[in-house]
Amino acid sequence: MQKSIRNWNEEDRPREKLMAKGTEALTNAELLAILITKGTKEKSALDLARDLLKIADNDLNELGKLSHEIMRQLKGIGPVKAVTIAAALELGRRRQRFTVQEKSKIGGSQDAFDIFNPMIGDHEHEALAILYLNTANKVKHTEVLSHGGLSATVVDIRLILKNALLHAAPKILIAHNHPSGNLTPSQSDKDITRKLQEASKLLDIQFLDHLIIGHNAYFSFADKDML
Repeated sequence: MQKSIRNWNEEDRPREKLMAKGTEALTNAELLAILITKGTKEKSALDLARDLLKIADNDLNELGKLSHEIMRQLKGIGPVKAVTIAAALELGRRRQRFTVQEKSKIGGSQDAFDIFNPMIGDHEHEALAILYLNTANKVKHTEVLSHGGLSATVVDIRLILKNALLHAAPKILIAHNHPSGNLTPSQSDKDITRKLQEASKLLDIQFLDHLIIGHNAYFSFADKDML
């Protein structure tokens, strides 16, 4: 028989507590327990939630990086529970991205990072993202253009500029993530930046910045006068 939360006082049960007091009254573990729904013979859903958070060092950003395959390694977290949690975390990222984009006028590298980070910051593999701006530096379109391996991503400069023309965007910014967290640009990063800068000039498109993102921090080529 599964260890149940039903024997707890009603005000202590995550679902009932949420309905009575609202989402803000719940801890991270209690919110996660609602997604897990049921425990095992040994552990309640709340126990499993706490165990899952421990794997992520009790850091929601790290939790967001866990794949459903990694979650399933925890006894009591099957495929359905793992996929449910992964879907909820992705919805959170998309909400964050949408909220940021609603006021998405780029005034500097921090503004760009606030948009790029929920797009690719949690990816386990390197990925390239682009912001296409109008003349007033407002974001017209965003996209994740490519996914690479653990150490490199494919950058198609022609496709970036083609899409800029399709979106009638006179300005662009790009970013890619370093899953290792190391923000030091590689020689390849520098070469891509230089090539995109040169190609953009030929089409009269302003290449404003290239960000490297890792572990909620970033490196800006523009800020370092490398553009």
